[in-house]
Order: sequence, then C-alpha cells, then structure tokens
Amino acid sequence: MTLLFFLETKAFLSSSLKTSLQLDSNTDSQIRVNFNVTMMDLKCDFATIDVVSVLGTQQNVTQHVQKFPIDQYGVRQRYQQRNKAQTDVQMFDSSIQETIEELHADGEDAVSLDETTLEVALEENDYVFVDFFANWCSHCRDLAPTWETLAEVMFEVAETRVEDQLDKHGGEHEYSDEDYQAAVAVEMPVLIGKIDCVDHHDLCMENNIRAYPTLKFFVDGEEKGNYNGHRTVVELAHFIEAMEKEHKGKHNEELVKSSETIGVAKDRTIQTEEHQELAERLSAGRHKIKHTWEDGDHPGCQLSGFLLVDRAPGNFHIQAQSKNHDLAAHMTNVSHIINHLSFGKPMSKWLMKKILPNTPEGFLETTKPFDGNVYVTHSVHEAHHHYLKVITTEIEPEKETNKREAKRRKNEPGRAYQILQSSQLSLYKADIVPEAKFTYDLSPIAVSYRKKYRAWYDYLTSLMAIIGGTFTVVGMMESGIHSISSKKNR
Repeated sequence: MTLLFFLETKAFLSSSLKTSLQLDSNTDSQIRVNFNVTMMDLKCDFATIDVVSVLGTQQNVTQHVQKFPIDQYGVRQRYQQRNKAQTDVQMFDSSIQETIEELHADGEDAVSLDETTLEVALEENDYVFVDFFANWCSHCRDLAPTWETLAEVMFEVAETRVEDQLDKHGGEHEYSDEDYQAAVAVEMPVLIGKIDCVDHHDLCMENNIRAYPTLKFFVDGEEKGNYNGHRTVVELAHFIEAMEKEHKGKHNEELVKSSETIGVAKDRTIQTEEHQELAERLSAGRHKIKHTWEDGDHPGCQLSGFLLVDRAPGNFHIQAQSKNHDLAAHMTNVSHIINHLSFGKPMSKWLMKKILPNTPEGFLETTKPFDGNVYVTHSVHEAHHHYLKVITTEIEPEKETNKREAKRRKNEPGRAYQILQSSQLSLYKADIVPEAKFTYDLSPIAVSYRKKYRAWYDYLTSLMAIIGGTFTVVGMMESGIHSISSKKNR
C-alpha cells in the first residue's frame, strides 16, 4: 500500500508532454526570416537578396541586411557596406555625341588585344588599362564611345608631348612616320586596350572576369585592381593620374605623364554648362569611391540580417546582379555556407529557459536545421535550391513565479517555427546567372505543446481506490485464512 501511495503521488506531481494539432490561427500578415549566409565565391559588390511572394510582391531587400567582405582565405574583413544598389555611378560619358562608328572612321585608338598581344603590351608598357567586354553586353556598347575617346585623349597627349620636344629643338626633325609613331608610343601615358571575351573566352577566365564591362589596370605587367568609379573620360583620367602617382610620382609631378590627360579630357568632353555641372558633381563624390587594388582572386561575402516576408508561399534568393554590369553566367559561383537560418522573432534567453522544458528532445534543432551546412557547386551553371516547409508551433511556457518578471515578460510570444527541409542541385541554361534559392511554404496545420498534469480529483479518486482495494484484498486474505484455520480445527 505504501509503495502504491508513493508511485501515485509521484505521478500526480510529475507532468507529461501533450502534443496536439489544429488549424493555424496565427493572424500576423508577415513572418520574420533570420539569416546568416556566407557566399564563398561572390563579391559583396554583386551579392543581392530578392524576395518574391505568390501575392505578387517582388523586391530587392536593402533594409536590415549587412554585408561583410570575406577574403580568399575565408577571413571576414571589417564592416564595409549594406545591401544597397549602386545607382549613383555614371555608366558612360553622355557628353560624347559621336557613335563608335564615327570615332573609328579615322582608325581605332583603343587597341584590340588577344592572348599574345596582351602579353606584349604588358611587357612593353608601364601602364595598361584594359576593358574586358562582351559584344552582346548593353553596358559595354554604351561604354564603347567613352573608351575610344579616352584612347584618343591618350594619343593626343602623347602627340603634344612629342611636338613640345620637337619645338625645343627648332621644330624640325628627320624622323620617318614610323619613328614619329614610335616616339608617340613612348610618350603615351597609358595604353588603352580592349578584349572581347566572346572571342577570347579563355583569356577572360584567366583574368577572373565575372561581369561586363570589367576595367582592369595593370602596372609593370601586374594587375592592380578594377576601376569601379564613374565611367566618364574626365573621371577615368583622374583615376589614371592617381594610379601613376601612387606608382612612382608622388613626390615629383614632372614624372606623372597622365596629369596632362585631365585637361585634354575636359577640353574634349565638357562643351556646355550642363556638362560642367555634371563633371563637378561627379568629382565631388570621387573621394567616396574606394578602389581596392589587391583583392584575392576569389573573395566572398557574408550576408546577415532578417527579412519580413508575407505569410504566403514564396522565395528569397541570393544572386549576383549589378546595375552597372552584365554578369558572366559561367563565372558566377553561388556556393555558400548557411551559418544560420530560422523563422520568427528570436527567442530571449528567458523565453528559451521557460519554453524548452515544454518541448520534445531535439526541438531546438528542428527550428534551424540548415545551420552549419555547406553547399558547394563543382561545375558551372549550377546552384543549390532549398525547399522549406514551415510549421507554426505554439508552446505554453512554464509559469514565472516572480510576479514582476512575469508582468515584464507577458507579451513575449510562446511561438516558434519548425522547418522541414530538403535541398537539390539545380542546373541552369548557359545564359542564365545561377542563384542560391530558398523556397518556403507555411503549413496550414499548427502544432502545440503543453505540459499535462493530473487533476487533483483524479489523484484523490486513485488514493481512495488504493485504500479500498487494499481493505478488500486484506479482507479476502483474512477470510481465506479464517476458513483454512476452521477446517484444521475440526
């Protein structure tokens, strides 16, 4: 009897976890998505997040998103930027009215290069500025007249320097046209070149060209980085001058040949007050443009923050895009590490302490099953797509004994979201840029967990049953013993 009393009392004081299913009654119009994803081979300049809903909304997300550059060794760099589109960059020089055909009428000044001639150009010139383009790229076609004009400016500066030297010697010379052109080449501040990546695919891959146009600057045969500033002749001339000064002319202005190009570029492109106002506005923001000359070949980007999405099926995707470039699909690698991905408002430590005891073992892992997973693509035109079934889970927190704390925490929701996930490797057409895609769907059925305790009347009924049963058994035993004893006495 004592053992029964003990076991019944223990069962009364303990609780069991009750799971129930019901229609999701959550009336919130949006749900929060928390994420921290590292793109292993995608620059922050190109990494963007778009959200698409079946309700018809589609947006490029900039708010609540932070981007941290990752170097080629996987080390996160200092905070650099948020996920904002670079809409303030002048994509071509609008002051140039001539078409590329008209500029080519007297010959091409921007030198077309290939594998062999690029190597020769880098050996024979201190400075080489190359436009890696694709003939189908709209941004490249818009830039072509600007680039050709820049080359003409360089040639004009070189001719002026040669003529000035001849004037110092009386203005007469016995040079042939070939010698004269060689002298002009020597005085050229920088060789302006161009490479068509459609015709020279392997050469562009060797130079890690991922978007068109890409403007690379070479010093003494070595790449010193990409130009990401305003694409006007004057701004390009300022950039060339800054690069030459950094290389060898910081303390001696006479050594900087390209300083003369700025004046020529202004004379060539600034013809009206409107052109002057545009040039002044662009120059005012020049100091804000950061040029990094020694990036690794494969920098990455860590994107973290949260999204507010409609409570309807949809997707969000991390992709490479730029308003100023057409991206090379075959060079876009969206391999990624999911450091964290969950739905709903993050739980406070207090709420986790009160909720987790009322959930099944391993519940916390079901709310973030992607954490720590690595998804690497080994071939071009591939990307991983992830599919998430999101289940609303209502949890009854344990009661707070501290009345003050309970009052302060009364508005904290006892709600979490479990995720059923699957992933697959998707193939893309050759002209489509791959993207890391996360497709989600909310289950109409919600799960609830709560602790179930025995009612006090159930406990009393069980105690009475134990007492009554004990007396009954004892009475039966006594009656049986009495009957046996009576028979023996006879």
